Amino acid sequence: MSARPQAEHKWLERLVGEWVWEMQGSGGPDQPPVAHTGTDSVRALNVWVQCEGQMPGPDGAPMRTVMTLGYDPAKGKYVGTFIGSMMTNLWVYEGTVDETGNKLVLSADGPSFTDPTKTAKYLDTIEFLSDDHRTLSSQFQADDGTWHQFCLAHYRRKA
Repeated sequence: MSARPQAEHKWLERLVGEWVWEMQGSGGPDQPPVAHTGTDSVRALNVWVQCEGQMPGPDGAPMRTVMTLGYDPAKGKYVGTFIGSMMTNLWVYEGTVDETGNKLVLSADGPSFTDPTKTAKYLDTIEFLSDDHRTLSSQFQADDGTWHQFCLAHYRRKA
């Protein structure tokens, strides 16, 4: 089997490279925002990209993340996964690029922030502001159907 890259796979190649990021995230209900910094190393695997992130944890030990992204022509959707050393959930993504061509919106189901016995819907959005600056915003859907952003990270390509 030999997969040939399509235009959608070319979109993912924009992510390839070395990045530094800074993020403002929710510290939890009634908690002040928390700031984090880290790195992201993204490599191409033909029709996939693999993003390997690292950031210092609260105790100074590194926390690591791995995101995979590809495009499934049979589904007509971008697909992927996300794991982190600080969590036990495997996030499974499905999404599309919006009409601007700069924003990939990925949906997933995962543990609810408010009730660990339930699941909730999540959106992770990767947006290119330029070739060397992108953002990742994450939202969850509350029980009442409203969406709440809980983090926003700015990624800048290393020179």
